Amino acid sequence: MRFISTSGRSPPADLREALFRGLAPDGGLYLPEALRPLPPKLLSGLRGAPFPGTAFTVATHLLEGALPAPELERVVGEALDFPIPLVWLTDRVYVLELFHGPTCAFKDVGARFMARLIARYRARDDPPLTMLVATSGDTGGAVAHAFFDLPGTRVVVLYPEGKVSPLQERQFTTLGGNVTALAVAGTFDDCQRLVKQAFADPDLRHLRLTSANSINIGRLLPQIFYYFHAWAQLPETPPELILSVPSGNFGNLTAGLMAKRLGLPVTKFVAATNLNDVVPEYLATGIFTPRASVATLSTAMDVGNPSNFPRMLSLYGGDVDRMREDVDGHAYTDDQTRAVLARAYADWGYLLDPHSTVACLGLAQAMSDRAHATGVFLATAHPAKFAEVVEPRIGRKLELPARLAACLAREPHVARVGNTLEELKALLRWS
Repeated sequence: MRFISTSGRSPPADLREALFRGLAPDGGLYLPEALRPLPPKLLSGLRGAPFPGTAFTVATHLLEGALPAPELERVVGEALDFPIPLVWLTDRVYVLELFHGPTCAFKDVGARFMARLIARYRARDDPPLTMLVATSGDTGGAVAHAFFDLPGTRVVVLYPEGKVSPLQERQFTTLGGNVTALAVAGTFDDCQRLVKQAFADPDLRHLRLTSANSINIGRLLPQIFYYFHAWAQLPETPPELILSVPSGNFGNLTAGLMAKRLGLPVTKFVAATNLNDVVPEYLATGIFTPRASVATLSTAMDVGNPSNFPRMLSLYGGDVDRMREDVDGHAYTDDQTRAVLARAYADWGYLLDPHSTVACLGLAQAMSDRAHATGVFLATAHPAKFAEVVEPRIGRKLELPARLAACLAREPHVARVGNTLEELKALLRWS
């Protein structure tokens, strides 16, 4: 398996090179050179398999021998050792629960797989790697935990000060060790910009920087696996299948689109966003206009310039009409989010976090004129991570999972930084 740049000016890379570089030399994002559909027998064989089994089957097909089978099986087994259940809610509507990993967020899948890959590829005498990651919420905790105490790695988490939930912040600011947390005076888009500028700066090459955001293909590929696992848990293959994805940086949706190229029988994806709606706007008008992000209840989706959009464009050759065949885009307000979060609990007895609620809204809209469709929306975070939003809507306190409560007992360690590259460089050299 080789990987090509979305910018088209760099030579193809193998998995190891793409993983360690993060960005291609021309500044583009890596994509698989080819996405060949799974043979029908392989696809049907996924039914009834546990998640690690599904992941291993899809990864073996996708990576085409990039890792020997026993090593790949070990990577999958160590990284993806938690369930991802498909839960029935009501007639033809299911939710895929992606929050059963160590940090209670879907980012655990990509971060843990990437960490195990790096551990597999890194030689004992290699210089240390610095994992630079921007987070609007769950990415920071997932990456910090996945790489915590991993030999030869350092994690630097950049996050917008005051714009992530207190619990999310505790997940990556209380570990210490090889994890450094930097509170940036700005927005998540500022954090992403700083990461990209750091990669391009020759003064920082000695740090061996790589990205742990979904711009790194090693983070993105494993997200393909759970789309197949969702389909494999359905009682039967429906005549139409709609998948609704809560979207901010659009890595999750991009993984789903790649799964479709690999043979996943899905009729339509829904790109469900909050008021940071540049991609739904693109799907409606054909014009992509990045803008400053606005603050919403679904904070992890407050992204005004999604990093994975170039991958989406590349998958469709820049043709918006082709993209529209596979993707609908819808945006929702905080008031709509509050109302449906409360209604899901009242009608189904089901707890949603605000991001998953946006996906639920998107699915309801997409299914409104499809009488025979089955729908799945992705639940990307445990509702207890957003108790300050959820509890007022359901009228009771949420029980905090033990793996979340543990971080509240530890002291945070945070360095503050402005939103300029020079300030970041000074801290990276010092820390």
